[in-house]
Amino acid sequence: MRTWLLAGLLALSWGGQAQADGPPAYLSLIIDDLGQNTSRDARALALPGPVTLAVMPDTPHAADFARDAHKAGRTVIVHMPMDPAGGPFAWAPGLSDEQLRERLAAAFKAVPYAAGLNNHEGSRMTAEPGAMALLAGELQQRQLFLVDSRTSAATQAAAQAQAIGLASVSRDIFLDDERTPQAIANQLDKAVALAHKQGSAVVIGHPYPQTLTVLEQALPGLKARGVQMISIRQMIAERGNQAMRGHGKNGRYH
Repeated sequence: MRTWLLAGLLALSWGGQAQADGPPAYLSLIIDDLGQNTSRDARALALPGPVTLAVMPDTPHAADFARDAHKAGRTVIVHMPMDPAGGPFAWAPGLSDEQLRERLAAAFKAVPYAAGLNNHEGSRMTAEPGAMALLAGELQQRQLFLVDSRTSAATQAAAQAQAIGLASVSRDIFLDDERTPQAIANQLDKAVALAHKQGSAVVIGHPYPQTLTVLEQALPGLKARGVQMISIRQMIAERGNQAMRGHGKNGRYH
């Protein structure tokens, strides 16, 4: 019954919206908060297309899941806790540069095969330009990339990455702030529309059962809607480290 109801919601939401013609429209999808629940992790890993998997370093299955995801050919990134998030890996104001570096190194050790990093929470920490400059420099030295989750309008993460030419990209749409199938489907609609409007959209979701069910049903139909899923690395290349209109002006981050 639930599957039938969801199929009905998706049909109502997406009916008649196929946009197969027109200029290219690209979408990259990241699933956050992985490493906590093996069954949900497995569903995220099985999603079709080049989905990026963001693994929290302080979770019980982080290393095993990261290895499985890498073996399956998926892009793995560290989902780095940042203040107001807490825990042994979290970056927080007041920590020394040495402590920040130590926590970053420990996070990459906890999540093997990580190709980059995005922030978990971090509305306070990502607003710290000095810390974000340090993060950008550390990732540059490791030849890794940054995804700014943009949990705050005051974020400095992408701006500091752009300042040193670090490969980076910023999130456009969160799928599941409201955890209902209709709300999630509506957010995916917004992402599709944005991809057609500006050429690309970076989307972040979480391994909630509702989100995974919507994505399992919706992702195979993106091509018919004129949207091509690409990897996060391809998205970084497509955008060329330039800010979208919602994130800055004339390609520069605020």
